[in-house]
Amino acid sequence: MIEQRRILTTAIPGPKSQELQQRKLASVSTGVSTGLPIYVEAGAGGILRDVDGNQLIDFGSGIAVTTVGNGNQRVIDAVSKQIADFTHTCFMVTPYEEYVQVCEELDKRTPGDHEKRSALFNSGAEAVENAVKVARHFTGKDGIVAFDHAYHGRTNLTLAMTAKNMPYKHKFGPFASELYRVPMAYPYRWPGGPEHCEAEAFNYITDQIHAQIGEENTAAVIIEPIQGEGGFIVPPPGFLPALAQWCRDKGILFIADEVQSGFCRSGDWFAVDHEQVVPDIVVTAKGIAGGMPLSGITGRADIMDTIHPGGLGGTYGGNPVACAAALASIETMEEDDLCGRAKAIEAILYERLGRIAEKYEQVGEVRGRGAMIAMELVTDRESKEPAAALTGAINKACHERGLVTLTCGTLGNVFRFLPPLTIGDDLLHDGMDILEEAFSVAAG
Repeated sequence: MIEQRRILTTAIPGPKSQELQQRKLASVSTGVSTGLPIYVEAGAGGILRDVDGNQLIDFGSGIAVTTVGNGNQRVIDAVSKQIADFTHTCFMVTPYEEYVQVCEELDKRTPGDHEKRSALFNSGAEAVENAVKVARHFTGKDGIVAFDHAYHGRTNLTLAMTAKNMPYKHKFGPFASELYRVPMAYPYRWPGGPEHCEAEAFNYITDQIHAQIGEENTAAVIIEPIQGEGGFIVPPPGFLPALAQWCRDKGILFIADEVQSGFCRSGDWFAVDHEQVVPDIVVTAKGIAGGMPLSGITGRADIMDTIHPGGLGGTYGGNPVACAAALASIETMEEDDLCGRAKAIEAILYERLGRIAEKYEQVGEVRGRGAMIAMELVTDRESKEPAAALTGAINKACHERGLVTLTCGTLGNVFRFLPPLTIGDDLLHDGMDILEEAFSVAAG
């Protein structure tokens, strides 16, 4: 077991990591970038240990993937047993119970008490693509509506729904058609002010769908309940329920992309649970399987069962080892009350980030839910001009001090905090101490 404390034995990155980075540059496409080139040899709880023996505090969880922590014993045991049994058959050829069990868990835990069906895939992007396929097949309509600041993946179809050019979309087009974008209900930057965001955004968005596409041509509206890569944007209270109801009234499917926000990350099993929103289809991935590649879509039975046999699937989708990891992860989330732990992490992060905000004018807003918290940095609070350079400088200073941090935001000016839900309070506070020091160095 790795001791849960930060240890720096070399500069970051150390000599062995630097050597590996040179090998990476000589063998891996430059298109695959690395934010922090320390090469990890082990991880447990909230610590990553690199090849130079440095132990870094993990505030990223592999982008919200290792929710139950690296080295989770339940996951290790489940994966080890499954590997010993068999590693693959392809569920479409010869099925196995683990796939069925994961679908049963998804059907049970996603919002709503209606009858549901699920299907499993490999990545969030693949699940989003299949959700779009299902929506179009069920409705017989083509139009898909996504939002400004959205991130739905890197495949051609999902890139068309992703709202950030660099580094995701640049020169990779043309993209799939019949995908439309509308403004996001972004309280901090809404032109009419946060207090008017809910009503004005809803009216404007629904008007635009009516005018640009027509409700009769719209198959689905897809939204991240808390936008991830776009900047951890939390829509104002009432917006998601109103949008979901409008979709129901118009015969449009409401798809919740819970790839980053799902599985206890927001303090609820799913972020839409916060306002009791029941989507027609829920897309899941990332935190579902303790680091193993797995994703899923879960929808109303009447929607999912209209698809013809063979219409959904994939060679590796619902791999038995990944399914075993998912079942162990879900057991951990329930038995260890990781929803409650996410709320405890939220309280610590809000308190510590609030202190930084009191001290530095450059903190425009602290927002988020559970262990999915962000701060948006600006040059000053009056202009709200994005401070992307400052964000990068603070991120670099955190890395040098042994804290794994992530930035995001369409404007490149948002810090996102995604610690494992198994991280201890001491590590959380140590990490926030590092962040404060990095702020003092970079912001002055």
